[in-house]
Parts: sequence; C-alpha cells; structure tokens
Amino acid sequence: MIEVVDAMDRQVRLAEPAERVVSLVPSESASVADLAGIERLVGRTDYCVEPLGEVDTIPSVGGTKSFDLAAVQALRPDLVLANKEENGRPLVQALMAAGLSVHVSFPCTVDESLRYLESLALLLGVDADRSDPVMNCRTAVQGARRENPSTAVPVFVPIWKDPWMTFGGGAYASDVLEICGAHNVFSGRQRLYPLAADLGKARPRSGEKVDARDTRYPRIRLEEVVERGARVVLLPDEPYAFTEDDAVVFREIDVSPSLLVEPVDGKDLFWYGTRLAGAIGRITAQVKRLRPVCFGGYPNK
Repeated sequence: MIEVVDAMDRQVRLAEPAERVVSLVPSESASVADLAGIERLVGRTDYCVEPLGEVDTIPSVGGTKSFDLAAVQALRPDLVLANKEENGRPLVQALMAAGLSVHVSFPCTVDESLRYLESLALLLGVDADRSDPVMNCRTAVQGARRENPSTAVPVFVPIWKDPWMTFGGGAYASDVLEICGAHNVFSGRQRLYPLAADLGKARPRSGEKVDARDTRYPRIRLEEVVERGARVVLLPDEPYAFTEDDAVVFREIDVSPSLLVEPVDGKDLFWYGTRLAGAIGRITAQVKRLRPVCFGGYPNK
C-alpha cells in the first residue's frame, strides 16, 4: 500500500504504483513524464504543453478550471493530479466524490516543491533517492543556497495588467527568486480589499474579513515599484504574455538610474516540480549577469 498526505491533509492511498495518470496541472504533467515516462499519462489539460512534441499525443480533458468530469472518468485513471490554485474546487471535489484517487498539491516554496516531488515519485513507484530528476533538483537548490550572495538584487515581476498585479512572499515564484539571489520587492505586500484599497485610492473596509481570500496577489500602482526600491523588472510570458510595449512602460518610469527590464521564462518562475533544477540555473545566471549592472547604476538600453 502506498500512502501520501496531500495539500488538503488527505490520505491518498494506492494499492500499487499508478500506471494510468490524468494530470490537470501543466507542471505536473511534465514532472510525471520526467519521473516515469510519458506513457504513464493517459489524460491532460489543454494547457499541458510539455514535454514538447510528446504530450500532444495524450488526450485532453479540457481546461484546468473547466475540465470535463466525464472525460476524466472515462480514462479510468489510477491517479488524478490536481492543484488547489490551478483547478476549480467543485470539479476536483466531484472527482473525489466519484471515487477517484486524487492528489491535490499546493507547493508555495522551493522546499515544498521538493517534498511534492518525493510524494509524486512514491505514487509512481519511483525511488526518489535514485531518480535523476529529483536528485538534480535537490542539488540545484543546495548549490544555489550555498552560493547565494548576501546582497540580493531587488526585483519586480508583474503577472497581469489593467490593473497591474504581482505576487507576495507567500507565492512559489517569490521563493524561487530569493533562492536565485534576487529579492521580490513585493514580498511583504499583501492584497487588500476592495480593489480601490489595493490601489491606494481608499482604505480597506473596516472589519472586512480576508481569512478565506487569497492575499498573495496584490493589485498595485506603478509608483510602488519605485517606492519599494526595485532595480530590475522581469517580464514573464505567463500567466500573462508581456511584450516589448510593456517593457517600454517600465523603461519610461521617471527614476534614476532607470529600471533594468528583461524577459524571463514564466515556466521557470511558476512551474514547480522537475523543472526546478533547470529553472534555478537559468534564473541564477540571469540575476548574476544583472547584478553588476544593477548596482553599478548603468541605465537600461
């Protein structure tokens, strides 16, 4: 009997390693393929795009938040992989009510991503201590922490606009940045309610409860980017695909020296799991390259 505890504090039990897996999370589809082979996947979502050139052969059950419940059941999975943030709760609960084995993840730190990988490996019958993808992630994390400079590069990463949005310190991407030698300047900024309060145009409503609301993704004013001391703006290509027009907005902010603006792979920031090893290497290299320019005061070009 295989037993793991998921992010909802549920015991997920399998009589034997899962051979038929439906993944409702793009990063987890890639992790299954890396850990145990693409053949373990029998279902995925429209947004599960990796491994490139291989995952297209796997049937899709729809979107991450609006997948087809009947289609998932028809695939007769031994295991369904879901995420608290990525997937719609009512549909995930319906899968559980239908008697399917569902593992719900929610890693918000790099260490939690490593623990998630260990649980996934166990569910797939893979020895984590002998798995190259798992060991590569552990080694990358240990190396980054060992070499992390004492002075972090102050970074701002938007995830949406109209209004501009970012993530606070409770988000996975924020911890990735810290491990890679950068500091998320909004790490201490929680989301406020209502929207006007988040944008500094009103005070939070007196007595408004936010306990059940996610406060990790504040809506912000562009002035806050400067006020919080950002020197670098990294523009990801997901969940929103920022363009050169967006880069110009930040380059034209009246601050001296001007902000350094560069693209960054959104998957490296937001995809937990086996992608972590390569992501740490790439983001660490980018931050290291920007460090002397950032602290040297050269303007962005």
